[in-house]
Amino acid sequence: MAMGKVPGDSEGEDVGFAEINITPLTDVMLVLLIIFMVTSSVIVQQSPSGGAQQGLKVNLPKGGSTDVTARATDLSVAVLSDGRFVLSGNVVNEDELKRAFAEAQKKNPDTIVIVQADEGVPHGTVVQVMELAKSVGLGQLAIGVREAQ
Repeated sequence: MAMGKVPGDSEGEDVGFAEINITPLTDVMLVLLIIFMVTSSVIVQQSPSGGAQQGLKVNLPKGGSTDVTARATDLSVAVLSDGRFVLSGNVVNEDELKRAFAEAQKKNPDTIVIVQADEGVPHGTVVQVMELAKSVGLGQLAIGVREAQ
């Protein structure tokens, strides 16, 4: 029996192959896999969880060691090089930052405020954020640094 022939076909006409070419299917699946991988990393970076592991690009100064590990209840405040404050992925002003500190203090008085300031931010701006946290009763403060290499 020849390939592509239907049994009992006496005239010998080609009916077509009964095989499936999976090359296009494989190509489509690989493209979809790449799309899902890229979009999942974007979604993780934009998550509003508010933890210290945000997708912000802050050029942290180098430090000796990492003593503080962020918990889900901790507040991470990023101070950008232009002096703006970022809390949970949103740019906030000083009043909104103070309100967020007060709400966190009401929920958990042991909340740690982690200040992640860009390397070029003046020292006074970092102190200003820390004083805002202390003014509402949050006394546990930490400065975010990147590990020295």
